[in-house]
Amino acid sequence: MAFAYFSEFCGKFQKALTMPIKYSKKGFTNETLLHLYDQLAKPRLIEEKMLNLLRQGRISKWFSGIGQEAISVGAACALRPDELIFTMHRNLGVFTARDMPLDRMFCQWQGKRLGYTKGRDRSFHFGALEHSIVGMISHLGPQLSLAAGVAMAHKLGEEGKVSLAFTGEGATSQGEFHEALNVASVWKLPVIFLIENNGYGLSTRPNEQYACKDLIDRASGYGMRSAKIDGNNILEVYSTISKIAAELRENPEPFLLECVTFRMRGHEEASGTKYVPKELMDEWAQKDPIENYEKWLLKEGILSSEVRDSIHDKYKKQILDAVEVMFAEPEPVPDTEEELADVYAPAPAYVKPQGALREMRFIDAISDGLREAMIRHPKLVLMGQDIGAYGGVFKITQGFVEQFGEHRVRNTPLCESAIVGISLGLSMGGYKSMVEMQFADFVTCGFNQIVNNLAKLHWRWNEKADVVVRMPTGGGTGAGPFHSQSNEAWFTHTPGLKVVYPSTPEDAKGLLLASFEDPNPVMFFEHKGLYRSESGMVPEGFYTTEIGKARQVRSGNEVSIITYGLGVRWAQQLADEMSISADILDLRSLVPLDYQAIEESVKRTNRVLILHEDTLFGGIGGEISAWISEHLFEYLDAPVLRAASLDTPVPFAIPLEQNFFPIERAKGQIRKLTSY
Repeated sequence: MAFAYFSEFCGKFQKALTMPIKYSKKGFTNETLLHLYDQLAKPRLIEEKMLNLLRQGRISKWFSGIGQEAISVGAACALRPDELIFTMHRNLGVFTARDMPLDRMFCQWQGKRLGYTKGRDRSFHFGALEHSIVGMISHLGPQLSLAAGVAMAHKLGEEGKVSLAFTGEGATSQGEFHEALNVASVWKLPVIFLIENNGYGLSTRPNEQYACKDLIDRASGYGMRSAKIDGNNILEVYSTISKIAAELRENPEPFLLECVTFRMRGHEEASGTKYVPKELMDEWAQKDPIENYEKWLLKEGILSSEVRDSIHDKYKKQILDAVEVMFAEPEPVPDTEEELADVYAPAPAYVKPQGALREMRFIDAISDGLREAMIRHPKLVLMGQDIGAYGGVFKITQGFVEQFGEHRVRNTPLCESAIVGISLGLSMGGYKSMVEMQFADFVTCGFNQIVNNLAKLHWRWNEKADVVVRMPTGGGTGAGPFHSQSNEAWFTHTPGLKVVYPSTPEDAKGLLLASFEDPNPVMFFEHKGLYRSESGMVPEGFYTTEIGKARQVRSGNEVSIITYGLGVRWAQQLADEMSISADILDLRSLVPLDYQAIEESVKRTNRVLILHEDTLFGGIGGEISAWISEHLFEYLDAPVLRAASLDTPVPFAIPLEQNFFPIERAKGQIRKLTSY
């Protein structure tokens, strides 16, 4: 009854269940047929050893791909060794087919330092570009956009290469799946999106995941070619992907491939398979991709039992040797300095300005900085909604298409997450990129890619994320709660991101150029209220302003006002209006913070006001206040005070918005400090 109930919802699997695997030698040499068997045997023997060690309690966790090896091995063998593959939990066959050293891989699984992440990440959550592999993060879908980004690099460079990303049938429900397919199709990127349809998303059945008859039906909605094949037939997988890849290398476009298979073990071993009908397990056991292929090779006289045993003995010895290394490798010894140092890739020294000074508005300085960066870096690509011929909603990129071409100044679909993921893929392909959020508020749609992929990549496995995300931010224009937020604190709390927030045209250009030189992901905040209201003298040509170095706006002895962005203007207005000797410090970058400059200012005045447009609770002012109280308490003559916007969304009506801002409250705080 259980099997019948399952079959009612999963009819799409019945054809695969009832039909035996059919192999054909046509088009294959015996050498290729034997090589594919050799590559299939290796991950299966590793799995058997790992499951044995798990039963003995010698390892802690395992994600099994038993029964699905033909897909991983077929894909890896079909592509060229330098074409990137983006893997998931059950793609051990990709790692082994790419000849990854077993000792390092085993140590990775057990959190040993010899692994690829120094014990910082688990199982297959890592990459190794020397083997052209990029592993997943637990959020499942984001690697699809990364693969599209690498494919974009291939297309821009006319390299004649493809990329391939694995995903599961469950992950096709995620927004990232649809965004990645949409953008790849619009931009005709040479990427293969491969769905391993193994019947279950942990315990969730297909009828609970999607209502379409076949997952490849979704391809037509994106104008994309597709195919559905038997994922347990190694020859069908290999030949299909070989053919698709050859076509995409010549005529770039994305392809959606569904490989029907079955997960023979639990999502991971601890979860078990009690929710799977026994009849279903028995049926799929008859379609084991290795046993069936081995029997066929023996029957055809292509493989002998002696060669088979020799292959197995060879790999069993390699596996035992690697296991010994894994257990001999000690547990990682924490090194706090190294842990902190590895969060960011080293940044280059800053370049002093040498050009003549010219007066510019803030917005023109941003535009000039972008143009200088585009000239300096031929592999820099700008992406954002309406930034092409329209020039962006703020006209910052007006004229850029004519100067640099549509291939480098790209209008994007409204797919923020996919675009950020593509930017990271471009970085892996040797490019730099800028993503413009039309408004900083819209960054929520790309949040996962930023905080979980861009931010963590270098610390996890030493790969740079050479991406700048521009964030037009702030209120003052009566734009209401969805176009006026100051959300920088969301990112200052995320290790791995740099957060920059200039207040002058000179710094806007210099810090933007420094952000493009920096190999780390930079969240670059630009206050919309400063775009056309703030002017100043700006050096012509290329120069950089040091990220992490504050600017002394004024020196004073009564009160320190520590601020940034539009707060710098407010601070100067308050000092003039209240006739106080204010020591005004413009932080300029929020990560990293210039603690030395903060300390020097505190010591000059002994009274501190932290001023920012962001709301009070959870704003960066609380962190700075805590640091001052912890490290400089003996220099304070009064409590550290803060002035920030109300803890409400940003209101639309101008009188309400002005009340939302901290200016009037800042006056009261200054009076309190100076009279303390």
